[in-house]
Amino acid sequence: MSFPVRSKRFPAFGSSFAIVSLLLACLLIGACGNKQKPIVVGSKNSTDQMILGEIIAQHIESRTGRTVQRRLGVGNTMVTYQTMQSDQINVYPEFTGTMITEILREQPASDPSLVFERARGEMRRVGQIEVLDPLGVTGEPVGIVAAADPRAAKIANLSDAAGVNPGWKIAVTFDFQQRLDGVPAITQYHLPMTDPVRAVEPADIYRMIEQGQVSMIFGTITDGQLASNKWKALADDKKLFSPQQVCIMARKTTLDADPNLQPVLAELSGKISNEAMRRMNAEVLLNQRPIADVAKEFLARKK
Repeated sequence: MSFPVRSKRFPAFGSSFAIVSLLLACLLIGACGNKQKPIVVGSKNSTDQMILGEIIAQHIESRTGRTVQRRLGVGNTMVTYQTMQSDQINVYPEFTGTMITEILREQPASDPSLVFERARGEMRRVGQIEVLDPLGVTGEPVGIVAAADPRAAKIANLSDAAGVNPGWKIAVTFDFQQRLDGVPAITQYHLPMTDPVRAVEPADIYRMIEQGQVSMIFGTITDGQLASNKWKALADDKKLFSPQQVCIMARKTTLDADPNLQPVLAELSGKISNEAMRRMNAEVLLNQRPIADVAKEFLARKK
């Protein structure tokens, strides 16, 4: 008589086990399906942009615990922007004036706040990209000459440089060449030139002036090389170049997927001065320190 009883209970136990197993499997599948993808932080191929990209990446890691992948030094403005548009990077730092002149192909306003608002509104509209408040770094172009050049003692700005002889041999980066306010602004200064303006990679531009291949280059006020007394920066006294403020750009889909991410990124707004950026650039370029170490030290000082 006991055998039939056991046969009736066994199916019930088997059914319960099967149901529990099925529920566990569903939970595991659901957990896998909800797993957050790594955040990919990118940057353009200049030293300051790679440092800023690393600062952003480390800040996200420490504040959110999220996995962050890095694609630093992707290329020039349009290559990096197109990489973001194709969802290969989610976040990267960019200049507001560059967003206007190179990405949107518009003539910028002269007011930095108007340039920022235009960049934020249009990037949101045409690119589905959020532009966060400025980090504090600006990237005003400056002419740069060797301090040992006999002409350097006589000039303080680009207008002064237009009145000296012999003429200049000038080099700019490819990014600078492509800007609507790049070479045209140089032309408006009527600088005497012995050769056409040359465009080169960012890594080559200081080497060219050191080797005497050119006598003036165009960089930014945050260039690490300007921490050395070897160089003299010539101000854009006529304010012909577009206002530049560095902001974090982030894909809207990335921010929507994690509501905590945008407030974390916003913690960096206003925290990085031109002086701090120049020091970090100098640490990497002049002292040959790893970008990751320089970024880590900056974030530690800001805590």
